[in-house]
Formats: sequence, structure tokens, C-alpha cells
Amino acid sequence: MNPARILVADDEDGLRWVLEKGLRQAGHEVTAAKDGESALRSVEAEPFDLVFLDVRMPGVDGLTALARIRELRPATHVIVMTAHGTMETAIQAMQRGAYDYLAKPFDLDEVLLLTERALEASRLTAEVARLRTGLQDVREFSALIGRHPRMQDVYKTIGRIAGSDVTVLLRGESGTGKELVARAIHSYSRRSSRPFVAASCAAIPATLLESEMFGHERGAFTDAKERRLGKFELAHGGTLYLDEIGDMPLELQSKLLRALQERTIERLGGQEPIRVDVRVLAATNRDLEVLMREGKFREDLYYRLNVVTLNLPPLRERRRDIPLLVDHFLAKYAEELGERAVAPEALDRLVGHDWAGNVRELENVIQRAMVMAKSGVILPEHLPIGPVSAAASVAIDATLEEIIERRLLECVRGLRERASAHLYNLMISLVEKPLLRAVLRETQGNQVRAAQILGINRNTLRKKLTEHSIDPESL
Repeated sequence: MNPARILVADDEDGLRWVLEKGLRQAGHEVTAAKDGESALRSVEAEPFDLVFLDVRMPGVDGLTALARIRELRPATHVIVMTAHGTMETAIQAMQRGAYDYLAKPFDLDEVLLLTERALEASRLTAEVARLRTGLQDVREFSALIGRHPRMQDVYKTIGRIAGSDVTVLLRGESGTGKELVARAIHSYSRRSSRPFVAASCAAIPATLLESEMFGHERGAFTDAKERRLGKFELAHGGTLYLDEIGDMPLELQSKLLRALQERTIERLGGQEPIRVDVRVLAATNRDLEVLMREGKFREDLYYRLNVVTLNLPPLRERRRDIPLLVDHFLAKYAEELGERAVAPEALDRLVGHDWAGNVRELENVIQRAMVMAKSGVILPEHLPIGPVSAAASVAIDATLEEIIERRLLECVRGLRERASAHLYNLMISLVEKPLLRAVLRETQGNQVRAAQILGINRNTLRKKLTEHSIDPESL
């Protein structure tokens, strides 16, 4: 069995002690509660994998607590315990969502076997939920689109590091997809069935960030009326994604470093160390090396985070991927906004734009353009970006094949319902004519040499020049 977080709620001190000791010896983390109210407070404060719940307790009884636990934590399995093993109690417990029923007295081996079965059922339930959301994952991760070599390197690195627990530093401009890459790493890791928790070090005020990260105890500060778990505890067993790590206050960086090194944290206002099993993925769009020289970022934390670095290229440095991303976003919003096509002039403008906001900005522009293009075709006037030069509209890193493919995609859009468009011969002729003219220009009209370069005989060349009305003397 993998270690699990288990809550034992029973008003009998001896039974609580036996269960705590036995479950801890089996490798689990155990929290004890002596009545229904304290059990509910524990469940509200943190998630448990399994709860052992006595039926008869002072205050809130076990069946009432069971119903409340099912509301608060639907994924948590509850095993009901009672010395009053009547049929009515068993039926009520199962009707209120108990996983199983344990009649007192029982031996520890029976408890451990039932624990194993319940935890396995939880894992299977989580796996089913993950598979059900698989389609959404495919759609989400499909935004990691790109044929550019730098994007191919990103995919390869994800594949190499996903299976380990190594800390990863994601670097890149805002909007390049750092969180998307972090989610992909988590999804392909052994922690995929456990939580993925994201926290932005820039979006949360510095005064609240420590509590947000590490949690707080009741009474730790003026408004701390209840104990609250931080991001580290919520991500236990899973992945913690720390966005904009370069904006974390210096005084909090030492506490983060300790958590990474010792795998323990302390809640604000707390005294007891809490063990956490978390893989940390950090991201930044800032120059951490400059921040270190300025004394704004700890050097030891930098090296602790920077075990593996993954650099995400800005969109302007992989322009050849823009048409692919455009097609992806058109498909993503087609159900909501209707199918749209992009006019060649509009696509040229999209490819030529510098995209300061990167992929995020491109997605917003496409979504807006789909709303504006009521006719079904996105035109340049539907785009909130200015015109670009002809040179800028062609991807500077695109291959000839990719440029041709992009133009062909524009030509074949909307033809799926046509019985025949005689497209093959048309496209061959459109490619053949500029090819013949280019080779003849290179040979300065020498048809013998042109035929040799083209790999055809001279008579075939003359025939094609006639078909396309090409005059070698005028080139």
C-alpha cells in the first residue's frame, strides 16, 4: 500500500490509540478525533484518503457526520464503526455513502485489509475520473503545438523528465505556455492521479503569500478564525506549480528553500513540522541571474529550483507554428462560436505580427475575430492588429514545404462538400509554372541547361513552356 492520509474518529481513547498505532505502522499518516465535531473540522481543513468513523459519539453523531463528510469530500471513502451492529444502522450508513461497515469488536488485521481495499477503490475511482477527463486533457495539451525544432526539444524534455521527481524551472515570456507545460509534465508523471495545485507568487499580495503557501493555524493572526491548509499541503502526493517565482519576497524564499530541502513545512502560527510529498515545478519570465546579482533572489534557492531548465520560445521566433495554432483555436471555439475560415490576407497578418503576448494573445485575437466574422470568413478587418510587410508575413523559419502546405490548406478549405474540384491538375499547374520560370531565370534562358536541372528532356520542357505560355526570351 502507498502511504495515505487517514482520519480516525472515535470517542473511545483505547480504540483510537490502537487504530492510530496500527495504521501508522502500516506506513500511513493518521489524524485522530474524539467526537463528530472535531472530525468535521479536520475534514474541512484538509483532504483525507480514508475516514474511520464511529456511529455513536457525543455531539454530532457518526451518521450525521458521514452525510456532511460526503458533501465536503465526495472522493473520500468512509468506513463506519459501531458496537451496535444492527441491520438498520448498516443500511443507514450505506445509504448515506459509507464505503463499508465495521462491527466492533474487530482485530487489526481486519482493519488493515479493509483499509487496503478502500484505498484501492479510491485509486480506481480517481483513475476513472482521470480517464473521463482525458478528452479535455487532449484538447488542453494540444495547444502545445509546434513543428519548430525548439518546440520539438520541449516535447522531448517533457518525455525525459515526467517520470522522475526532479525539480523543473520553466523559463519564457508571459503567454508562452509555461503552466500548460507544467500540467503536461504532471499528467505524464506517476503523480497524475494526485492534485495539481498552482500558485502565482505575483498575483497574491506579499502579506498573504506565506499563509497561502504554507497555511495557518487558528488564531495565527487577526482574521485566522479557522485552520487553513496551504498550497503545499493541498498538493500532497501531487505537483505544486509556482508561477512567477522571481516575484516571491526575499524573506519567504528561505522558507521555500527549507520546504524543498527537508520536505517539511510549518503552518503560520504552528509549532509542529508537517511532512509533505510534493514535486515542485517553478516558472518565471524574469531574469533570475540579474535578480541574484541585485540581491533580490537567493542563490541557493536558484540552484535548488534549477535542476532542469526548460526554455519556451516566444511565438515570434517560431512563426511557422502560427497557422497550426490558428487552426487549433478555430476548432476549439467552433462549437461555441461556429465554424470559421481565415482569409489568406488575414493569415498573413497573423503570421507577421510580433505577438508580445505570445500564444495567449493569439488565442484571444482568434476568439475575438470569430465573434466579429459573422460571414464565416475572418478578414483582416476582423483582426485587432495592424498590417505587416510582405516579408514579415512569411515565417522566416519556415521551409519551402511548409510555405506551400500553408497555401494549399487555404486553397482546399471549404471543398469537403464538393463532388469534384479538379484540384490535383490545377495545383500541379500552379506549382509547375513558377518552377519553370525560376529555373529559366537561373540559366538565363538556356533551355538545355534548364532541362538538365529539372531532370526532364528538352522536348518535354518545350511542351510545358508552350502549355504555360512562357517565353524564355522575356525572363
